[in-house]
Amino acid sequence: VQVVESGGGLVETGGSLRLSCVISGLRFDDYVLTWFHQAPGKEREASSCISWSGSVAEYIESVEGRFIISRDNAKKTAYLQMNSLKPEDTGMYYCAAVRDDYCTTSWTKREYTYWGQGTRVTVSS
Repeated sequence: VQVVESGGGLVETGGSLRLSCVISGLRFDDYVLTWFHQAPGKEREASSCISWSGSVAEYIESVEGRFIISRDNAKKTAYLQMNSLKPEDTGMYYCAAVRDDYCTTSWTKREYTYWGQGTRVTVSS
């Protein structure tokens, strides 16, 4: 299984970025996908989660209304559209997968099976 994130970069405060996560080697639509964020010097935390079909998405409060998670099962790709970016959004972004249909109530704490190497986002103030 290979998980590859892309789309990170340097952006000014208030700007936007779209991250992509391509997963190969598994049946993509059998998996819930979650984006994680790790700010410099801090622990990695779950940010956004999407169900197998893309019909249900979950967000943590700090990104609700600014980030949009989506997926294209035909392309085996998940996306994270990040708008109104803030300096505190700076860090590494990781895509993770776990076999399930929906993001459970513990989606921010559960174990994920597959992880990518991450893509770096820097938001300048």
